[in-house]
Amino acid sequence: MEIIKGIQAPWVYIGAFLMAFSITALMTPVSKLIAYKVGAIDEPKARGMHSKTMPLGGGTAIYFGFIVTVLVLLPFIGNYDLKQLVGLIAGATIITTVGLLDDIYDLSPRIRVFFQVLAALIVIFTGTAFDLVSVPFVPGGIVHLGNIGKFITVIWIIGVTNAVNLIDGLDGLAAGVASIASLSLMVISILFGEPAVAGIGILLTATLAGSCIGFLPHNFNPATIFMGDTGSTFLGFTLAVISIQGLLKTYTAITVVIAAVVLGLPIFDTFFAIARRVANKRPISQGDRGHLHHRLVDKGMSHRRAVLTLYGVSAGFGIAGILVAMGDLLFAVLVVILMLAIWFLDLLVSRMRRK
Repeated sequence: MEIIKGIQAPWVYIGAFLMAFSITALMTPVSKLIAYKVGAIDEPKARGMHSKTMPLGGGTAIYFGFIVTVLVLLPFIGNYDLKQLVGLIAGATIITTVGLLDDIYDLSPRIRVFFQVLAALIVIFTGTAFDLVSVPFVPGGIVHLGNIGKFITVIWIIGVTNAVNLIDGLDGLAAGVASIASLSLMVISILFGEPAVAGIGILLTATLAGSCIGFLPHNFNPATIFMGDTGSTFLGFTLAVISIQGLLKTYTAITVVIAAVVLGLPIFDTFFAIARRVANKRPISQGDRGHLHHRLVDKGMSHRRAVLTLYGVSAGFGIAGILVAMGDLLFAVLVVILMLAIWFLDLLVSRMRRK
């Protein structure tokens, strides 16, 4: 099959998943000690979901598992753009460092956004950006976006980075959703990725999924450590960049659509959070208890059931993204509708049991 030509032996990607899983799982207790040492601690809050002091900064273990695995197995990948990869690692390092400082010192939103823009610009200037779009009735059918594409890339990276951060409100939720999104992007890279870049795309997504799942034994309810902004912003940033680098080297429109569908859960939750805060005349950066995961728990679901339900929703979006990549848009819409119907029924049953 030409669509998988150039992809390395499966053991490379299986090895990447297992290595990232193992490194993250072993490093998480170390990150817990570091969190207490540097003061990355989360105290109980009125809108929070836990009642005791918890260590933050578990994202350092996720970051370490991802970076080490990619660097170790990179020589086994035939084709990749080293400059783009350096941009990803450099940007992710900035995001993770700022996230850790935020977990310690509670940085202002302006400082966080400044460094997110900086990380996004590094990614762009190392060669990763939306570039081409297919436009009907234009000679050749393809338009180079130029600086507009770079602007879209910055907005995309910052948006997804914060979307995953905002969904990190229940034990194991962000790590699970990010792993499902990573696996979905991996399947798309295997089936439809351009041969010249499919290998690196599969390596990155398999490694990120392994890192996320390696963190879950420590983070699933009842959690012993939180990933904090250290981990949630790293996951969001990395998913955003991978979806451009390793998804489909094709036209911008379909790339954005596929990636947006795969990441549908955090994106929609963020969209409604912004709309809710604007409607209530509150700062967009001000947290509240109106996120989807909060609502599920407040409506009667247990912590674990709410997380597992949202895993199912995320998986539904992942399947829909794969169907969009296959060109079956109608079936993708039907999957999303069916998924939402099942979710609504589950929520209704939970409310009835509570009464």
